[in-house]
Amino acid sequence: MGFLEDIETILSACPEQRQTMMFSATMRDEIKAIANKFMQDPQLVKVKAQELTVPAIEQQYFEVPEQEKFKLLCRLLDIHNPELAMVFGRTKRRVDEVTEALQKLGYQAEGLHGDLTQRHRDMVMNKFRNGQIRILVATDVAARGLDITGVTHVFNFDLPQEIDSYVHRIGRTGRAGKEGLALTFVEPRELAHLKLIEKTIQRKLVKTKLPSAQDSRQKKQDVLYGKVASAVKAGNVLNYQELANDLIQEYDAVDVLAAILELMAGDGDHETEVAEVHLTAERPIFVKRANDRKGSRGRGGYGKGNYHGDNRSRSGKDGRYQKDANKKKNYGNKDYSNKAGKNRTYTRDGKKSYKNNKKSAE
Repeated sequence: MGFLEDIETILSACPEQRQTMMFSATMRDEIKAIANKFMQDPQLVKVKAQELTVPAIEQQYFEVPEQEKFKLLCRLLDIHNPELAMVFGRTKRRVDEVTEALQKLGYQAEGLHGDLTQRHRDMVMNKFRNGQIRILVATDVAARGLDITGVTHVFNFDLPQEIDSYVHRIGRTGRAGKEGLALTFVEPRELAHLKLIEKTIQRKLVKTKLPSAQDSRQKKQDVLYGKVASAVKAGNVLNYQELANDLIQEYDAVDVLAAILELMAGDGDHETEVAEVHLTAERPIFVKRANDRKGSRGRGGYGKGNYHGDNRSRSGKDGRYQKDANKKKNYGNKDYSNKAGKNRTYTRDGKKSYKNNKKSAE
């Protein structure tokens, strides 16, 4: 809802007598609040669909460790060679780091997040629309409301926190009757969150095998073969025939062609350079299990729940604990012992108090 203020400004300037209709892929509380503020007795109409996502969008996921995500992204970019691709990160830091790493490796990429000025934002979007860059790395908030056509691939580098965001992300592709491909990276500890997404959108994502370096290299070779074959068929070789003859006279023809293709591919040390990239790790998203007790310590963090260990039982919000009856307690600077049969209690700060109006001990 990065454009919420613009919507409110426009609606406040509209005439009082009007017909207003609002459309949204998901109906969040912020949108409901706008409807209640600017519409009279608004009625909600829901379209019941079998799936929240477009069938033309092929959805796949890769189970990949956090530290292997960037290598996977580069291999998939090399294999699929997308015309226009969007890469979604969960944080602004993630967007900046992924963008910088891609640029250093020669990919045509730019980043988009909420800290950019409007001028910089417009410049990035114009480059993306005009095909000057082929990869747009963005956060969910920055990408909301963007009018972009021609996106062929969506990469969920990080799973979104909100399931609504997943629907909005992959909806950037597969528009106007065209097919699209959405590829999601899932850290092993986030599989439960993925299942929740699948349950909500009522569609299973296809688990896909991680591509190897050879897969990436083979795809590049196929692309190069096609480019060279097209150039030969078109006769676009006259400017270099003399140079080609000189090279063939001095060196083996196969070696010459292989060297030229190697230079064209430009990936002699590509895998090594990719391996040297280290991104700041993002914390995985955990799903709280339904049968977990409130505040229990389990997957997804630490609560205020029970802790068992060292013969202690810790419970409650203030963390008070009790030891076995006949063991010593240290409170404050004094050492007290529980003695069987004595009707006395001790407070946490070490002070004594007696029941039944007994006198205090000196």
